[in-house]
Amino acid sequence: MLTKQAALDRAQSLVENAIKAGADAADAVYICDGSTDVQVRLGLLEEVSRSESEDIGLRVFAGQKSATISSSYMNPDILAGLITRAIDMAREAPDDPYAGLAPQNMLMTGDLPDIDSDDGEDPSPATLRQCALACEDAARAVAGVTGSEGAGATAGRSIFALATSHGFAAANSASGYSIYASLLAGEGDHKERDYDYRTARYHGDLPDPQGVGALAAERAVGRLNPVTVKSGAMPILFDPRVGGSLVGHLLGAISGSAVTRRTSFLLESLNEQLFDNAISIIDDPLRRRGLSSRAFDGEGLPTSRRAIIDKGLLTGWMMDSASARQLSLAPTGHASRGTGGAPGVSASNVHLEGSDITPLQLMNDVKNGIYITELSGQGVNPVTGDYSRGASGFLIENGEITLAVSEFTIAGNLKDMFRRMRAANDLEFTRSVNVPTLRVDGMMVAGA
Repeated sequence: MLTKQAALDRAQSLVENAIKAGADAADAVYICDGSTDVQVRLGLLEEVSRSESEDIGLRVFAGQKSATISSSYMNPDILAGLITRAIDMAREAPDDPYAGLAPQNMLMTGDLPDIDSDDGEDPSPATLRQCALACEDAARAVAGVTGSEGAGATAGRSIFALATSHGFAAANSASGYSIYASLLAGEGDHKERDYDYRTARYHGDLPDPQGVGALAAERAVGRLNPVTVKSGAMPILFDPRVGGSLVGHLLGAISGSAVTRRTSFLLESLNEQLFDNAISIIDDPLRRRGLSSRAFDGEGLPTSRRAIIDKGLLTGWMMDSASARQLSLAPTGHASRGTGGAPGVSASNVHLEGSDITPLQLMNDVKNGIYITELSGQGVNPVTGDYSRGASGFLIENGEITLAVSEFTIAGNLKDMFRRMRAANDLEFTRSVNVPTLRVDGMMVAGA
């Protein structure tokens, strides 16, 4: 894999050559990555795989016309042809009054903030195999486990470089590691499965593999002998591993593209109270070792910590430069970028700040409710906010989690769900979107 400087040199060279060839402006993204994945099943090594890739993407402008083109071949002659084709395509493209590079006066300057995203380690396949076996062995030792869909460990590293024709050039490297396991419990037609996984930027930040395996197994065993649930309105509690999806729907609705296309259920909600004033949702791209940390965005703008929801209030949209121009606003440092196409928008490390009450206290007054551990289906309307998804989990009876339940649907409207949302104090930073246990009252449940 290239060094950060070599990766940046490739992006800068492509931009410089595009300008020499006649482009009015240009930017280039270079991405390379490599990863090793070791999988085991039933105590035996099942697969060892290694993948490596490199891609470069060029965006050129001819006035208000633009085009993008990408390649995984780095031969200079191929890249020269890439530049010529991109410029020819741009000259034939329709005018776009909102297209263009990010405002030059907003570009990031100076040293990059240290997001501590690369530990420099390179675990051997043998080390990863030992980790995967330890994970599965611990899982299979749990009483009630009857099978395994496998366990695994991965290690990888990537480099992202961005260069623009108006003065920005920077690169960042990131390492990444994971442990995962999927287990089966029960027999015949009454089998249940569940899983656990953990990811980290630093190898040393991963939890013990035995703990990951044991938790996956305990979850699978806990789902045995599910009962049916009666239909009706009731309180729903979302386990942290699924509750983050609710924040994901919020992020999609406040993206610049959704707002400019008028496909967001939050179009008229800017600066409105969407949540209880006890809830704030933070986007923190500069968190050290964060899974989605980034020192600069996909257009070269600086990133910063921001309260997307501040004490219940929606503070603004997430915008790249094109959507910001269309809305007559300033870009927010949320541009995301691949090697193909124009920049999009994405958040980074997002978390919903918890309260000072435990999950048990959050449910202690629930007479009849459900604790959701898994969601399925895509029944969310981004225009209206109507929400309907398949689910499984556990009954809550008189403030306690009891029997497993499955094959039911929960429904509501996201704006109503946001207003009714309450949070516990069990927030952990293990994903890109992190939430504590969440409670939403009055959701409709369709069961037996």
